[in-house]
Amino acid sequence: MKLRRSKKKEKNVPKWMTTYADMVTLILVFFVLLFSMSQINLVKFETIAESFRNRMIFDFYPSPVEDDYPTQSTKIQEDGEENNEFEEPAETPDNVAEDQARQQAMEDLEELKQEVDQYLENNQLNDIISANQTERGVVLVLEEQLLFDTSEAEVLDGAKPFLNKVGTLLMNIPNFVKVEGHTDNRQISTYRYPSNWELSGARASSVIRYLTNNTDGLNPARFTAVAYGETRPVAPNDSPENWGKNRRVEIVILKPEYN
Repeated sequence: MKLRRSKKKEKNVPKWMTTYADMVTLILVFFVLLFSMSQINLVKFETIAESFRNRMIFDFYPSPVEDDYPTQSTKIQEDGEENNEFEEPAETPDNVAEDQARQQAMEDLEELKQEVDQYLENNQLNDIISANQTERGVVLVLEEQLLFDTSEAEVLDGAKPFLNKVGTLLMNIPNFVKVEGHTDNRQISTYRYPSNWELSGARASSVIRYLTNNTDGLNPARFTAVAYGETRPVAPNDSPENWGKNRRVEIVILKPEYN
C-alpha cells in the first residue's frame, strides 16, 4: 500500500522563500568578495601615498589619505624595509649650490696663490716676502728687519721699494686685506709703546698707511689693522733667530667669506 505524501506541510512554505534564500546567499557572497578585495597592503599603500606627498604640486599640502598606523609606518621608514622610488634625493639644490660655491672658493684661492707667487717671482721678492695659503686666504709674511728698526714702528726707507710692489699687487686684487702685527715675548715699555700690544698695532697701522698713501687708487676701506703682540708665535721664543721669526707683519689677502 502506497503512502500518500502530505501536502499540508508544503503549503506552509511559500514558494518565494526559495528565491529569497538564493538572493540572500548571492548577496552574502558579493559582500564576502568585497571584503576580501578591500584588504590593503599597508606598505604598498604607504608607498603610493608618499609618492604623492613628494610631488611638487603637493609640496605645501599634506596627503589627503589619513594614516591608520603612523607608528608602524615610521618603523618601516627607519628600518629601511621599503624605499620609495620618489623619495627626496639626499642632495638638494641648496646642498649642490653650497658644494659648488665651496669648490669655486677653493679654486679662486689656489688661483690667487699662483698669482701672488708669480708676482713675487717676477719682482724678485721671494727672498724678502714669503706667501702661504691658509683657510683664511693668502698670507704675505714680512719679517721685522725688513721693515722696522728694533722697538720702532716707522717704515724704513729700504722697505719702501718692495712695499710699493706689494701695493701694486693689492691694486690688482679686489679682496679685503688684514694687516697683522706680531712681536716676540720680550716685553717693551717705552713712553710711545707701553707694551707689545701698542708696538704690534703701530707696525700694522704703519704698513697700511704707507700702502694706501703711496699706491694710487688703493681704497683704505679694504684694510684692517690687527695687533697680536706676542700671542701668536710661529717659533719658540728661545733664541735670537726665533725671536726674529716671531717679530713680523703679516698681510692677509682674505677669502670673500672672511671679509
